[in-house]
Amino acid sequence: MSAVRDEREAALRTCYLFAGLTPESLAPLARASSIRVIPPGTEIFAAGDTADGLRVVISGQVRLWIADRDGRELTLHFAEAGDSFGEIALLDSLPRSAAATALETTRCLLLPVAAVENTLAADPAVARHLILSLCTILRRNVDTIGGFAFSGLDARLARRLFDLAHSHAEIEGPSARFTRRFSQTDLAQLLGVTREAINKKLRALEHDGLVLREGGSLRLPDLPGLAARAEIERRMGLG
Repeated sequence: MSAVRDEREAALRTCYLFAGLTPESLAPLARASSIRVIPPGTEIFAAGDTADGLRVVISGQVRLWIADRDGRELTLHFAEAGDSFGEIALLDSLPRSAAATALETTRCLLLPVAAVENTLAADPAVARHLILSLCTILRRNVDTIGGFAFSGLDARLARRLFDLAHSHAEIEGPSARFTRRFSQTDLAQLLGVTREAINKKLRALEHDGLVLREGGSLRLPDLPGLAARAEIERRMGLG
């Protein structure tokens, strides 16, 4: 097996959509895929584009986002190594529902539409695995929507920081230190609010010992306390 194909199969194995599949199931996908290097700031695709395939991040980071007619942006997700993106338009053949932008030099595995469709038709095990993985994503999105609808900003910010800590931070005991910088603008775009509102809520969390601002980065000294804040605020509907 060539080093390139070996890297492609390794990338598929690390992606939750394909983890657990047999080498025989992964092989045709790996053969049909290609590795792309994307410079920082590059728009990988825009909302409304025709789907060209599914991408898996090998290294780097990609921001998935939408915007309204006034240009206000909402970040849906930060995709890092092992994450996939572009699944929706791949499966329903409709235009892209969101935009994707590389935040740093990013290496992605691109699986063309035809290759994925052929594999799903030929291998029911892959189709079932993909459906179950997408159900997990759907459940997560339902939970996120519930948080937006029924929680105040305090709870939503606490929950978002808690979730980000488990994907973008080094966790040591009850504390976490982010491995990348999340600006107040980043957090505002994740929650659909203004930067000023985020600054106010961060000060409140800092006052309660749940957030420490160190230079340009954040540290979360009490993850259990942060989780409790999110749950308590959600139940009370405060914020």
